[in-house]
Amino acid sequence: MPLYTNNNTATISVGSNKTTYLGGATLQRKKAYLALLTQTFIIGFSFLFVKIGLNYASPMDVLAHRFLLAFLVANLIVASGKISLTIDLKTIKRYAPLALFYPVLFFAFQAYGLVYTTSSEAGIIQATVPVFTLIIAGIMLKERTNLLQKSGIVLSVAGVIYISLMNSSVSGNYSFKGLAFITVSALSFAFYGVLVRKTMHNTNNSPFTLTYIILMLGAVVFTSLSVGLHVKENNLQNFFAPLLQWEYVVALLFLAVLSSLASSFLSIYGLKYIEASKAAVFNNLATLITVVAGVLFLNEQLHYYHVIGAVIILAGVFSANRK
Repeated sequence: MPLYTNNNTATISVGSNKTTYLGGATLQRKKAYLALLTQTFIIGFSFLFVKIGLNYASPMDVLAHRFLLAFLVANLIVASGKISLTIDLKTIKRYAPLALFYPVLFFAFQAYGLVYTTSSEAGIIQATVPVFTLIIAGIMLKERTNLLQKSGIVLSVAGVIYISLMNSSVSGNYSFKGLAFITVSALSFAFYGVLVRKTMHNTNNSPFTLTYIILMLGAVVFTSLSVGLHVKENNLQNFFAPLLQWEYVVALLFLAVLSSLASSFLSIYGLKYIEASKAAVFNNLATLITVVAGVLFLNEQLHYYHVIGAVIILAGVFSANRK
């Protein structure tokens, strides 16, 4: 997928499809940036609700519940007639690899990786997603980035790593298995972003079509795993028990409707018009938003290094996406 840019035009060619963006910043691209920014805010605040959810259910149960509910809401949207959706087996097969990378591999390796390593170490590795994306997009999509954009990507990663290191306590624990799992999780998300970018330029399907299939496969995989574990342990009633707690239901609504359904759609829409390497940098903003959300709603302390890290992250995101 060659990408050619200059000061006046940006043209993307994929097979027989060709789209020209005059002036380098069309209304669609502006909407795409807004979509990515909105998605970043949702992901940043989602950690608050994940913490609430984990007070009542296991990580696998939370994943099963959120994707089941998100898939149900997606079906309600289709049933309302506001969005027309036509999906056949061929379409599912085309998009299945995307759902395999995200949410299946991403969440699965992340969950098991956190069993063996600290959240700070996981945060540092997850911050490398833009770097992985830059490399993969350069190979698979032939995306071109200049020195300022590359520097911005590295700078945003440095900001996240700085905050993570300052937050972490001194520990002698080290787990190669845990770090390996988190690395695979980060690679999965990077491949997902690149494949979405490539797929959306090779199909006439809407972003909602891909969102629907991702939610469907996520619901099937995580529910099968969760129910299977409960059946094995002969405590299937525990799968439904958290749904009787109103705090869990509130958290689940946010995670399902916004963090799963809405954020997936916004991410796919953004990647339809924005280069994968640029879009990936927005993920690092989620760390900054999570810190702010913790200060505002969980009474967590705001330290000087949070401010320094925030400035570094914002400078990196701006540089990576600056014309």
